[in-house]
Amino acid sequence: MTKLTGAEIVIECLKREGVKHIFGYPGGVVLNIFDYLYQDKDIQLILTRHEQGAVHAADGYARSTGKPGVVLVTSGPGATNTVTGIATAYMDSVPLIVLTGQVPTALIGNDAFQEADIVGITRPCTKYNYLVKKTEDLARVIREAFYIASTGRPGPVLIDLPKDVTAGKADFIWPEEVKIRSYNPKYEGNKWMINQAAHEIARSKRPVIIAGGGIIISGASKELRELAEHNHIPVANTLMGLGGFPGTHKLFMGMLGMHGTYCANMAVQNSDLIIGLGIRFDDRVTGKVSTFAPHARIIHVDIDPTSIRKSVRVDIPVVGDLKRVLTVLNKILKEEIKGQWSEVRKAWLKQVEAWKAERPLSYEHSTEVIKPQYVVEKIYELTGGDAIVTTEVGQNQMWAAQFFKFDRPRTFITSGGLGTMGFGFPAAIGAQLAHPNKLVIDIAGDGSIQMNIQELATAVLNKLPVKVAILNNRYLGMVRQWQELFFGERYSHTYLDVAPDFVKVAEAYGAVGLRATKPSEVEPVLREAFKVKMPVFMDFIVDWKEKVFPMVPAGASIDEMIFGEEKKEKKLKVVK
Repeated sequence: MTKLTGAEIVIECLKREGVKHIFGYPGGVVLNIFDYLYQDKDIQLILTRHEQGAVHAADGYARSTGKPGVVLVTSGPGATNTVTGIATAYMDSVPLIVLTGQVPTALIGNDAFQEADIVGITRPCTKYNYLVKKTEDLARVIREAFYIASTGRPGPVLIDLPKDVTAGKADFIWPEEVKIRSYNPKYEGNKWMINQAAHEIARSKRPVIIAGGGIIISGASKELRELAEHNHIPVANTLMGLGGFPGTHKLFMGMLGMHGTYCANMAVQNSDLIIGLGIRFDDRVTGKVSTFAPHARIIHVDIDPTSIRKSVRVDIPVVGDLKRVLTVLNKILKEEIKGQWSEVRKAWLKQVEAWKAERPLSYEHSTEVIKPQYVVEKIYELTGGDAIVTTEVGQNQMWAAQFFKFDRPRTFITSGGLGTMGFGFPAAIGAQLAHPNKLVIDIAGDGSIQMNIQELATAVLNKLPVKVAILNNRYLGMVRQWQELFFGERYSHTYLDVAPDFVKVAEAYGAVGLRATKPSEVEPVLREAFKVKMPVFMDFIVDWKEKVFPMVPAGASIDEMIFGEEKKEKKLKVVK
């Protein structure tokens, strides 16, 4: 058997895992891997302009495809620059393989040049991580890493590669099977508990389904729709679940939680049964936990047993893969219980419709100043919803979630758990690479777009026609909103008084820059951007006073919403 170098083994393993693209940045201790990539043309390395951008791009690639994204960076600062991206993926259950270079094994612990204990640093925000000490272990470790990252509740796995390990030689032995004694994800739900859940659903008079990101990860959108339609149950999505249930469906109530719809929040608070599917019941969803769904029993289905009962009380826990659990649940409800729906259930749906009509999502239209919600509505109108939308974090993210109707899974890509500014643009690059024939749009703020604006070079160099709609209000908008509402209008360091000309920035990188300063220019700018087969920055100068409503104040119940009319606008006070 011909021996291979560790670098060759790494690349051969990636090819066997079906990897076509890697996102990365070179450095001293990984040069032998990069040298082999120079000779091997089966895998394309996308050179980003920052390691954080590489991880976010791999994240967007993974979220839009369901396959693990792969990152390759050097040691020390190269590795530590990945931490924010890794934590982002970890919070949102995204499968990533992050390959970091490391100093030679003999120098580990000696404070060698560009040494960092990246295994120790990332232990709290990875699903698992490895420090490989022998070239002979590389194939096994990489095989295990892909298995761990993509099974059970997905997540990032980091592999730290000392320079002598990738330079050394060993026989290449590919493990056909992966068996890890301490890691056995549970896919089949307990049949007795599923049966209990079915009877609870049948007895319920005011049920609500809350569907989270787990629906998308497990590919259970069809089964969710079947459950909702057959049993006449209204559905609310978490931010991460948007697209898991059609946004145009008559049973859809919208997103719930801090910036959720009036209908979704009122329905949850007045329900007698919550069916939680693939959600974490995090604080942005529940509001004040002690008053969350006070009249409801709770069914919680999740593949991660540690997520169940972590935040809220649960009456019927089911651990298992959502697609498999819902398949069994739907069969029981159809064949054994056969849907005995009462007039009370019909009255519940009538009440839900009344809530929809009473307080729909809205904003005050203007013919003089661009409203950011109007931009999002126009994007939806012109695309017909046929686009992959990424977002940055803040007001732009919430307006995208509220005013764009997502009918298909894996079309809304956003940082939900960590809330990472600078995520959306590189994530859009990753999604565009994975889907070259799809329209990919990043809805951004003027603050967050600057955090990874250097990735414009990556988009231009690789001819990735990503469209970036910048809702430019010259502020860190969401923080400013909180300062106005809860901090006596003391705008401490949220005014971005020195902002770049985004049109000139785009042109400097060789991309296209467009600008709209009044509502009549919004549609022409969007049409022009969508027509151009190049990366485009669209600078929409929007109303700086606009806020995201409804809003549940921190510490309040989710039915204690404010809508904007409670407080009149006052003259802005700026602390620079």
